[in-house]
Amino acid sequence: MLRPRADPRPYTLDACRARRGEAMTRLSEYLLPTEKQPPADAEAISHKLMVRAGLIRQLGAGMWTWLPAGWRVHERVVGIIREEIDAIGGQEMLMPVLQPAEPWRKTGRYDIDALFKLTDRKGSPLVLAMTHEEAVTFHVSQIVRSYRDLPLILYHFQVKERDEPRPRAGVLRTREFIMKDSYSFDRDQAGLEERYAMHVGAYERIMGRTGLRYYRVESDVGMMGGLGAHEYMAPCAAGEDEIALGDGYAANVEVARASADVREQDGVLIRDGEPLVVEAAIEVGNIFMLGTRYSEPLGARYLDEHGNELPIWMGSYGIGPARIVAAAVEQFADEHGISWPRALAPFEVHLVAIGAPGTPERDAGEGVYRALREAGVNVVFDDRDAGPGEKFADAELLGSPLRLTVGRRALEEGSIEVQIRRGRTDAPALLLSDDPAVLLEGLDATWPSVP
Repeated sequence: MLRPRADPRPYTLDACRARRGEAMTRLSEYLLPTEKQPPADAEAISHKLMVRAGLIRQLGAGMWTWLPAGWRVHERVVGIIREEIDAIGGQEMLMPVLQPAEPWRKTGRYDIDALFKLTDRKGSPLVLAMTHEEAVTFHVSQIVRSYRDLPLILYHFQVKERDEPRPRAGVLRTREFIMKDSYSFDRDQAGLEERYAMHVGAYERIMGRTGLRYYRVESDVGMMGGLGAHEYMAPCAAGEDEIALGDGYAANVEVARASADVREQDGVLIRDGEPLVVEAAIEVGNIFMLGTRYSEPLGARYLDEHGNELPIWMGSYGIGPARIVAAAVEQFADEHGISWPRALAPFEVHLVAIGAPGTPERDAGEGVYRALREAGVNVVFDDRDAGPGEKFADAELLGSPLRLTVGRRALEEGSIEVQIRRGRTDAPALLLSDDPAVLLEGLDATWPSVP
């Protein structure tokens, strides 16, 4: 008679789940291909460090793969954005990247050079969407009938395709990327302005939570069209855009130059007698008052209380998680590697165990790792058979906010060494323990000192 196994077979679902939960943040088994040298063509700090830290890898020109640790950062940004858009009443959905060409023809955007165009096997013209105004307006035109259906905020996270002529700087300028775009639908301009203001608040909370230094600047509506627009700019040397800054003033340089109250003298922009400072920046988000730019050609209309048929007023609001990730690398990196804000880090704690497998210090590190995981701490454990120098260098390159080290000295002193990544400063040691509550209490006392 066969007896039941005491443990699940390794190929069963329960065993796989248990194994994943235990193993996937051990560097001995984690896909984190760090490099000593950056790509030969890399110029931007984010391009160099994100490749060296094993976060991304290039497939082709402007086409990048997010590796596990990089994807964790990307999805942490997505989580912050989702929470803030949900908080203003956004309803998440998902629209196709592959779309019929006809709506784009109706809006006059089919001839944009950066739009990928193709045909199916029947010869029907299609596009790969670079934004989703046409798609969302098409749906709303079929669904919304009455003023009672408004206002409405719809959003999604979706892949965008853009025939970028000069892909560069890693994930900063690519041919394929994920963007959150939300769309507001209102009865009139007053309603649009209200939804616009709600998005301004949401975006400022998003920027605040990511820790980025940023400006909201006046911008041109460009190919999007509409009544007005703003961009969210993160200053850094790798930025392709330029912003003009003054006392209480921030604008895209092109907008500043076109402004009636700005003049240029000897290459310097001057506004109200004050020289403006021009700074390079990364555009991480943008918001547009579209008005009826898309609802008119696509027939998105509603009936008001008196039975009058009127066009729906729209707003469009984009933000790029990948650009926020790259901007954070650019703004906070030092000569040793990345230095993540806690809100974005792939791991909050980088635990390093010094000593060979089977030694008391390695066993102590295993106990700390299990306790941290049980306490719900987002931790990566360097349990590789490598020297301390290599482990510390990779920890600094990856940039988790805290590094905990368990070695022979820590074991002798009954403590865990703590280093704050930003500034590479030592923090008070933690009590060496495999009790989750004890470790959590020590970390809670340490976090306020982490930038």
